[in-house]
Amino acid sequence: MIRKHAAFAGLVAAGLVFAAGPAAAYIGPGAGLSLLGALWGVAAAVVAALLFLLLWPLRRLMRKRPSVQQRAQPVRAAEQDRSPAQVPR
Repeated sequence: MIRKHAAFAGLVAAGLVFAAGPAAAYIGPGAGLSLLGALWGVAAAVVAALLFLLLWPLRRLMRKRPSVQQRAQPVRAAEQDRSPAQVPR
C-alpha cells in the first residue's frame, strides 16, 4: 500500500515538474557578479583553511627547533670553562 502511494506521489511530482512552462525572468549582471564573488570568497576560505592545516605541523617544528645562536651557546660556554692547557690545538 505504501509503495502505491510513493509511486503515485512520484508520478504527480514528475508531472508537475515537466508541465511547468518556461520562466520569463531576467537575472541582471549584478546578481551574477555577486554570485561569482561569493563563490570566490568560499573557495578562498577553503584553500586558506587547507593551507593552514597542511602548514601547521611545519610551523610547530620550526618553533621547537633551536636557533643558530641557541645551538652555539653551549659550545662557547664549554670553551670558556676550559683552561688554555685543555684546549686542543
